Amino acid sequence: MPVVDGSQIERVFREEYGRAVAVLVRAFGDIDLAEEAVQDAFTVAVQRWPSTGLPPSPAGWIVTTARNRAIDRFRREASRDDRHAQAALLHSQSGPAHEGPVGDDMLRLIFTCCHPALAASAQVALTLRLLGGLTTTEIARAFLVPEPTMAQRLVRAKAKISAAKIPYRVPGESELPGRLRAVLSVIYLIFNEGYTASSGDRLIRQDLCAEAIRLGRLLAGLMPDEPEVMGLLALMLLTDSRRAARIGPDGALVLLAAQDRSIWNRELIAEGQAIVRACLRRNQPGPYQVQAAINAVHRAARTAAATDWRQIVALYDQLLALTSNPVVALNRAVAVAEIDGPLAALALVDVLELENYHLFHAIRADLLVRAGRTSEAEDEYDAAIRLTTNAAERAFLERGRQALS
Repeated sequence: MPVVDGSQIERVFREEYGRAVAVLVRAFGDIDLAEEAVQDAFTVAVQRWPSTGLPPSPAGWIVTTARNRAIDRFRREASRDDRHAQAALLHSQSGPAHEGPVGDDMLRLIFTCCHPALAASAQVALTLRLLGGLTTTEIARAFLVPEPTMAQRLVRAKAKISAAKIPYRVPGESELPGRLRAVLSVIYLIFNEGYTASSGDRLIRQDLCAEAIRLGRLLAGLMPDEPEVMGLLALMLLTDSRRAARIGPDGALVLLAAQDRSIWNRELIAEGQAIVRACLRRNQPGPYQVQAAINAVHRAARTAAATDWRQIVALYDQLLALTSNPVVALNRAVAVAEIDGPLAALALVDVLELENYHLFHAIRADLLVRAGRTSEAEDEYDAAIRLTTNAAERAFLERGRQALS
């Protein structure tokens, strides 16, 4: 009898949770019901799969079990004259509804959750929770806010959806552009969580990277005339192109300057750079396009020493003109250090209010080491290690800290 361990079930959860929720929301039009049904299905899986083994289609098993659980709940709770519940039940059993302009369940639910009645941050956070399979802790880290704050934000978003009776439906084509900004944020944050997991033992969650790129390609096919859609796709492709070089043979994190560029994915680089060139010809710059251009400059350098840092700083200047994000200013300071030295970069970093961001302290530690201020660097490494919840990043920082000793 095949045996299934917890890690296999966790992998199925990570890979299929969002898609299962999307299918159930589409069928029943009720987000809480969909979430509860999918969670119930995984509870049953945890009980059964260790002894029965993985079913031939774990994703299909989860969706079918969750659908049956939801239908059972409807039958228990719906009275005969509860037309809404009965209609939903019949709809769930009658097959898919009209596709509308967005045919993919995941992408469709992202657009649906990004309803203008919700605050932009709530739209993104709620969608990450539903479709990215991200925990409240992971989402809070993505937004650089305390976990209780994010938990309250998610509760309020669900309550507003319920109170306002916001329909879970496919938005019309005329509504899509108005929801685009939040949709792009969702896809980008899903990718970021995959590229550098905020917690756990793995540095990279390849399933989330692949899903974000898949959604980006779908969105590009749906809205090819939106420059920022193409910019985001290029950014993800160029960033993902160096995934194989980010982890050394010993499993340790490898920074950009030390990576083996011969194993970067040249097909993804070529595709991403072609999109960047097309964006430049349009001359309608936006934050994702500029970030993609920065990555394109990095990918064009055959060695770290050959990097055109002045062009990168100029692009960061343009990005800061488009957004006042302090993380952008932090990354710009890293580029400035390559031109004007660590002291010039420290002057830029020290005015940023990012005390709860581990990379702020990690970057400051590196700059202090380069400036010869070892004692201060030790304190910054300690702060970065304390704030880091990813094991691979923590190990990297601990090695840097130990090197100073």
